[in-house]
Amino acid sequence: MLVWSMLRPYLPRQLLDHFAGRFLRRHARWLVALADPYLTVTVAEYDGERLKRGDVYEHAKAYLSHRCARRARALRAEPARNADRFVLTLGDNEEVTDEFRGATVWWHSVPSPSRHHGPITWYGGGGGGGGVVLDGAGRTYRLVFHQRHRDLVVESYLPHVCREGRAIMAANRRRKLFTNSGDRYGNWRHVVFEHPSTFDTLAMDPAKKREIMDDLDAFRNGKDYYARIGKAWKRGYLLYGPPGTGKSTMIAAMANYLDYNIYDIELTSVATNTDLRRMFIETKGKSIIVIEDIDCSLDLTGNRSKKKPKKAPVLVPGPGPADDDVTKAPPPASEGEQSSPRDATASKVTLSGLLNFIDGLWSACGGERIIVFTTNHVERLDPALIRRGRMDKHIEMSYCCFEAFKLLARNYLAVDAHPLFDDVRALLQEVDMTPADVAELLTPKCAAAAAAEDSCLANLVKALQVAKKATTAEACGASCSIVIHDDEEVVEDE
Repeated sequence: MLVWSMLRPYLPRQLLDHFAGRFLRRHARWLVALADPYLTVTVAEYDGERLKRGDVYEHAKAYLSHRCARRARALRAEPARNADRFVLTLGDNEEVTDEFRGATVWWHSVPSPSRHHGPITWYGGGGGGGGVVLDGAGRTYRLVFHQRHRDLVVESYLPHVCREGRAIMAANRRRKLFTNSGDRYGNWRHVVFEHPSTFDTLAMDPAKKREIMDDLDAFRNGKDYYARIGKAWKRGYLLYGPPGTGKSTMIAAMANYLDYNIYDIELTSVATNTDLRRMFIETKGKSIIVIEDIDCSLDLTGNRSKKKPKKAPVLVPGPGPADDDVTKAPPPASEGEQSSPRDATASKVTLSGLLNFIDGLWSACGGERIIVFTTNHVERLDPALIRRGRMDKHIEMSYCCFEAFKLLARNYLAVDAHPLFDDVRALLQEVDMTPADVAELLTPKCAAAAAAEDSCLANLVKALQVAKKATTAEACGASCSIVIHDDEEVVEDE
């Protein structure tokens, strides 16, 4: 004490506080460990500053629903793969125990703070985008265990939970159809995807169908290949062709064949490029990201360098003795140039933002994603949007051929051969008819199977003959108009 009293006046106060604080913290931590030897690991629902839902949380949720939910008293019911069953998960504020290699651990389910009216914070904001998220939003799981089991839990138990959770999720997985909602509770809403289309029922040339299936198989099994060549594990498909040729049906068949989810994006409801990027980050692997009728969604055509200059007022001589100049208003805008009162709230997604969405740096976040664009007018799209590397495979969905007709006849009428098949073959070589129109004509309209078979095929032949006559008459009319035009020119010359 004598030495301390002599040295204290010469020591800086900050140095004294520093050493005193370190001494108290060290011994306080030691005392707390003696009183409470249990450690806590928190598994949050969202990671990466809420950019996407954490995989570890999903694995832990699946594991606990399978292993520990039977011992819980408060449960949450979620739909299972079988529509008549449910998957039970832990309810809010519920605690269960688990055993692993002689060690006992406790799992506690903590609800989202948003249910308790927490403070509101803003995220995003770049370029006017972003949204509202309640502070600390998202559920969490807290894993509690004795400190002597630390190595066992960290090195063995947590990897075991992830492996088991992934296997359980794969067994209970249901295909889902997502659409962008853009509200405060998340960018995506979903329903169960139950479209029955498959490649077996798809009306298409068999050789072309086999080529597409082989391409999908190569992509699904190509994780190591894409890593070796240094490309993101994604692939783009452009489906183009007239309406009614089966573009949407092709997407459903691809999803059922690969067992992938579908994310259907409505571009007109996406506010900014930032929102589009955030939506992409929140998609999961094993998914197909779809933008249908992309030529109609936004101004993504190839007229980037053909912007019309703004029309200036025109000065014309005004009436009266002073002959004053009067400003004349510009002519009214054409139909394609008319402004809309919704322009202020219209989507500000640009072609550049969409290109980065498909093939930019953010496109490598995650893997095993397929991007599909559909269009009725491929010539209207910007070449940069559909080049190889973005839309890797271009698939033309054309009119019905005879092979596609035979598949439709087998599916709709259970017929593999009929005397009218030769007439149908000859007419389909001369007339363009979409598979949707052929399928409608082959749909039975009566109960008797034999009568339906003859009636439907006869109606199809009749419709093809009418279409042939219309095509011939149109061609004849066009040629006649050309001849008349030439005659008129000759008369003028005379």
